[in-house]
Amino acid sequence: MDLRPYQEEVVQAALRGENSIIWLPTGGGKTRAAVYVTKNHLETTANAKVAVLVNKVHLVDQHFAKEFSPHLGRRYKITAISGDSNQKDLFGNLVKESDLVICTAQILENALISTEEEKHVELTDFTLLVIDECHHTNKESVYNKIMGRYVEKKVRKEGKLPQILGLTASPGTGGNRTLDKAVEHVLQICANLDSVIVSTKNFTPVLKKVVPKPKKQYDIVEKRAQFMPPTVSRSLREMGTQEYEADVVELEKEGVRKENRLIAQCALHLRQYNDALLINDTIRMVDAFRVLDEFYKSRKTRLLDNRVELKQLASNALYENPKLDRLQCTLLDEFCNKESRGILFSKTRRGIHCLYDWVNSNPELQKVNIKAGILTGAGTAEEGLDIPECNLVVRYGLLTNEIAQQQASGRARAINSVYSVVAQEGGPEINRERINEYLEGLTAKAIDQVQQMSPRDFRLKVSELQQIAVMIRIQTEKKKDAKKQRYRPDQVQFQCRECFLPVCSGEDFRTIENTHHVNINTEFERHYRTGGQVFLEKSFEDWEPGRVINCRNCGKDWGWEIKFKKVVILPCLKIKSFSLKTPDGTSTPKYWKNVEFQVKAFDFLEDMKSRFSALDFDD
Repeated sequence: MDLRPYQEEVVQAALRGENSIIWLPTGGGKTRAAVYVTKNHLETTANAKVAVLVNKVHLVDQHFAKEFSPHLGRRYKITAISGDSNQKDLFGNLVKESDLVICTAQILENALISTEEEKHVELTDFTLLVIDECHHTNKESVYNKIMGRYVEKKVRKEGKLPQILGLTASPGTGGNRTLDKAVEHVLQICANLDSVIVSTKNFTPVLKKVVPKPKKQYDIVEKRAQFMPPTVSRSLREMGTQEYEADVVELEKEGVRKENRLIAQCALHLRQYNDALLINDTIRMVDAFRVLDEFYKSRKTRLLDNRVELKQLASNALYENPKLDRLQCTLLDEFCNKESRGILFSKTRRGIHCLYDWVNSNPELQKVNIKAGILTGAGTAEEGLDIPECNLVVRYGLLTNEIAQQQASGRARAINSVYSVVAQEGGPEINRERINEYLEGLTAKAIDQVQQMSPRDFRLKVSELQQIAVMIRIQTEKKKDAKKQRYRPDQVQFQCRECFLPVCSGEDFRTIENTHHVNINTEFERHYRTGGQVFLEKSFEDWEPGRVINCRNCGKDWGWEIKFKKVVILPCLKIKSFSLKTPDGTSTPKYWKNVEFQVKAFDFLEDMKSRFSALDFDD
């Protein structure tokens, strides 16, 4: 394997067996450098065992097929495992049989906490951990859960720990805007990964030639013609903004806590109206109208008395979005008379689908034969996309941090590529983009300052941060355990979040695979009705999906059925579809991990006895 000079420079610490973070821009070949380090490690380390951790499912196959397998597959046993793979249930066995595993971080985290022999692994089973997009190793991320255990073992001097190799295009500043705070953030990332951070010092011109920066242009449009005045109430911020949406979410929670259905329902309708305004701001009025129309049709309710008027306004060219005109010009400039490939980043999944419809229905864009596709997913879509010859990147009305901005910019890898920012004059997107440019430079300065620290000062600082982190982690775990024991399960009553119908108690719930929360009480069936079949792309060892379930009283979506071992049907419930009444009031947890009572693991034999009473279980 041949490396470029700057790649050879940044792998030296890793080749010496030191923990290190490789900082190179998107397109600079971080993964290739990691393959080189992995190859050297497998060749020179006794009983070597390597895990490559990624934060998105699609990166498992991408790293396997395009990097690790072509270079290492002939000599070493490589296994790729993600949440979509049935092999995850045998993770412990697969690790024993493989030289190298490529998996999502969550798969490793699940294996570390599993008590089943086939699944369980220890950190000490590995000799090298490669952590992709390692800037995510902070706060409550799954990367930091894994590395939290690592650091605690290191502080306690427990066992021989694997070498760490982190990869990142930008550690960021952690939202900080001063150099001192940015340096603290970079040091914290180093402490979390127990690593130094390395970058090229001697071959910067070579790197710039390999990864040329795209030409950046601000495509600014004038303010759009308004068909109504902006409305601001005393308690809610301006409509058509994400801040307004946050206020409406809190309003709905207040309605649930007070069991005031009028407030809760008003908040639900206001949120849909706000979603429509956000779509209107981003794409076309006709898209915004369709969002509202579909919502009210789904609730079997007439839209509004002024539906006809809204539809006419949506078709009026006077109120069309000037951003789309500017975007059309940018696309035509790039796609006329030449082969081009581009990525358009926007705010939401719904907005992306509206843009897709716009491209496909735009006669001018169809004349130049632009073919569009949709890519959406959990997390930050800017990361991990493997499109080497992209020559146009458009950030369309986006408000993100400097890391996402750098990741997006780095997707424009072709020579003479263009990075376009489409935004309204005086809007917040331009201000955010300027701030991100500043923070990008601040990140570089912070890393340089950390790299200039003496080895002794760096080690002392990292050791101090690690000891603090261990103490905080221990106290946090104690608080979590205490929170889980705050109420007995029978003290927590579940009611539909929309109509407040009492339906069950906490003692009716069990967990399957430590993830899915099912209700085992047969009496619960009378509270819901079933709908269409649920289809999942992946399959599971013990269960398969059934039908969607809704509140029998109001139609609220509650979740879906699980068919366990093809024998019993169990309702699997979304916690956000319910409010929880406790001795201290009503709560509205967003995730199951936030409930304040302990949920037992599902035991088929014990929990299903009442359903199969004809059998003599005591013999």
